[in-house]
Amino acid sequence: QDNSFEQFIINYCNEKLQQIFIELTLKEEQEEYIREGIEWTHIEYFNNAVICDLIENNQTGILAMLDEECLRPGTVTDDTFLEKLNQVCATHQHFESRLSKCSRFLNDTSLPHSCFRIQHYAGKVMYQVEGFVDKNNDLLYRDLSQAMWKANHSLIKALFPEGNPAKINLKRPPTAGSQFKASVATLMKNLQTKNPNYIRCIKPNDKKAAHVFNEALVCHQIRYLGLLENVRVRRAGYAFRQPYEPCLERYKMLCKQTWPHWRGPARAGVEVLFNELGIPEEEFSFGRSKIFIRNPRTLFKLEDLRKQRLEDLATLIEKIYRGWKCRTRFLLMKKCQIVIASWYRRYA
Repeated sequence: QDNSFEQFIINYCNEKLQQIFIELTLKEEQEEYIREGIEWTHIEYFNNAVICDLIENNQTGILAMLDEECLRPGTVTDDTFLEKLNQVCATHQHFESRLSKCSRFLNDTSLPHSCFRIQHYAGKVMYQVEGFVDKNNDLLYRDLSQAMWKANHSLIKALFPEGNPAKINLKRPPTAGSQFKASVATLMKNLQTKNPNYIRCIKPNDKKAAHVFNEALVCHQIRYLGLLENVRVRRAGYAFRQPYEPCLERYKMLCKQTWPHWRGPARAGVEVLFNELGIPEEEFSFGRSKIFIRNPRTLFKLEDLRKQRLEDLATLIEKIYRGWKCRTRFLLMKKCQIVIASWYRRYA
């Protein structure tokens, strides 16, 4: 119920993860259809980039203003930090405070004067401003670091590298918020280079009880995880897409015209293949470089046909091999019989 600095940076990380989820699923999915020339009606979804900017913007972001308060001379308190937020973020659509210049929150009794509220993608969260400045400073006395670095235990020494006299830095150490922001940026950069698969976990009830489903709780999680928009995009779009070359290479044995070799362009080969198999036109679309298949059952049908065809080809290879082996054995026996007969007649 009482959210402070720790929950704030955790929710910031959640916002960044949700942003990359949107980037790699909803946005990229729809952009690929447009890029491939597939007829497509854009489906609206909430992009939480505006919330991430509210938190991490280098000039007007909440973390930047918190760092500014921690570093500036003079009397600095949590109240002065909240006052700065109320000045800079007053008109932001996802920021709420009783003391801000925005009059629509002046009479909101659910929002105490010492708090501010952020409308995250998962819903509104209220933060107690008390302790934000002290927790963000995260200062460790230099003498303590040097004392710990002189310890004989290698682990303790490794935990306090800033205590090394050869690396003494007189600059003020980075704040907790800036360190966390840098870590999140590194994580995002790492995830951007990967091809992640998402598993969304739904908590059915708050009691950890089996076979109990709280419908309101489940629906709330589905909404704030962005699953509704994702399902709408998936249902309106195509379940499977693949470049023409590997698609033709995988299924070319299903058509006499493409098996064993297709001499023309890969797209033309795929068109011949799909026409030969009699797949309905509404089940697939041809992009500039990929074939798009709408329903998984069409893909399952192709896989089943391919499996059956491979079995038939294996049977054909086995039949030809057995025929060659038997004929070779027969010809050898016939040759041996002729040799034996000729020698027998010579001495008979």
